[in-house]
Amino acid sequence: MALKLKKITNTYGLKVYTDSGSYFGDVDEAIIQDNRVVGWRVKAGAASNLSKMIKGAKGAIIQHNLVRAIDDIVIISNIVTSPSEEETPAQI
Repeated sequence: MALKLKKITNTYGLKVYTDSGSYFGDVDEAIIQDNRVVGWRVKAGAASNLSKMIKGAKGAIIQHNLVRAIDDIVIISNIVTSPSEEETPAQI
């Protein structure tokens, strides 16, 4: 099986969904540290689960370890949509 590579700039604007199928937002930016992606800044859309979850939120920063797949869309772990006190996404 060949490794499928994707440029980070091609991920900007992709729709972000939870693994349960809820729309979360759009990729705004990748957060890179020591030449590795450590997180993703996700912009909340009008109909996004993020804007419903945190009133007035413009977006959130999602840790890269919560990303399950990236292709035509980005799929993140559903744990983000039901946060505990420690797991709450950072509000932008």
